[in-house]
Amino acid sequence: MLRKYLDKIKPNFEPGGKLHAFHSVFDGMETFLYTPRSTSSSGVHIHDSIDSKRVMIIVVLALIPSLIFGMYNTGYQNFIASGISDYTMWQALAYGFLAILPRIIVTYAVGLGIEFIVAQWRGEEIQEGFLVTGILVPMICPIETPIWMLAVATAFSVIFVKEVFGGTGYNVFNVALVTRAFLFFAYPAQMSGDKAFIASEPICGLGGYISDGFSGATPLGLIANGTTDFINQAGSTWNAFLGLIPGSFGETSTLCILIGAALLLITGIASWRIMLSVFVGGLVMGWIANTFQTPLYPASSLSPIDQLVYGGFAFAAVFMATDPVTAARTGLGKYIYGFLVGVIAILIRVYNNGYPEGAMLAVLLMNAFAPLIDYCVVQANINRRMRRLKAKA
Repeated sequence: MLRKYLDKIKPNFEPGGKLHAFHSVFDGMETFLYTPRSTSSSGVHIHDSIDSKRVMIIVVLALIPSLIFGMYNTGYQNFIASGISDYTMWQALAYGFLAILPRIIVTYAVGLGIEFIVAQWRGEEIQEGFLVTGILVPMICPIETPIWMLAVATAFSVIFVKEVFGGTGYNVFNVALVTRAFLFFAYPAQMSGDKAFIASEPICGLGGYISDGFSGATPLGLIANGTTDFINQAGSTWNAFLGLIPGSFGETSTLCILIGAALLLITGIASWRIMLSVFVGGLVMGWIANTFQTPLYPASSLSPIDQLVYGGFAFAAVFMATDPVTAARTGLGKYIYGFLVGVIAILIRVYNNGYPEGAMLAVLLMNAFAPLIDYCVVQANINRRMRRLKAKA
């Protein structure tokens, strides 16, 4: 029925139709719902059943486990902090769902609204990249981030990081991470501290108020302030792996992130080279920091495994560093790029007590160097082949 309805109204959006000015909007909705029917009559060398919209949908599906767990953990953290003990899993899920839903709606409304306007203005197809960005932004931000701040940061990133460079596929930096960076540096008080990562008020009769004196700092925040007693407590690493700790909405559960990673790898959407090298880089730098730990830098006391399960390291390794637009594209370049992301993330985290999380800055920094890495790899291959030809001559 939906297909027949779209076919019925489609002539209105074609050239000469009364709604032809909105052709880009209709085309974007139609191709979101159905694979395009248009085919090439000549000059095609490769046929593939998947297009970029399907790729984006698979990434969104890979994010669902972390999204659902983030809902539960948001409710769980509020109930624990407010002293509520008689709650059910469904109540925690409902609380988290109601907390994150407005943020997802606002992010998509602002981002897609700008992309629709730009597509109409340029007379182009609506790009599909924001399908993933729109859900990533709320997941990598603290749950207490004001909605208007999300709207401002999303608009800034979509316009100045994406559209001015030409839209999806042309951006140099990861749009979601720039949104997070914009919020962190423009509104630091609301994006860090003891109260940013736990929802503090009841929602629709669920949850409870959290007292002003309560501290909801993340484990990395506690470590940066010199509080390391909890590290050696039984189950601390396991709780961090499961995600039952304060943190940004979708970044706490390494288990759910790995489930998403499995889906991305099975479908061939993400690069296993980048994922593997990010974790290897993090382990190597974590081992170095732990081996030569110093009281001046409390985070150096974390074991290499703890470095991977705390904070947003795993989320960045799976969903941010593997962005095919902003990451390295050559085979060897992916190993170099990922390894440096892991090393720099732990380097920033350990040796900068003022900024306990380094994954975001590490990925953005390596986004800038990814083209240079690919260039060096390609030039090295060219030089090697030239030497080989000279040797044969």
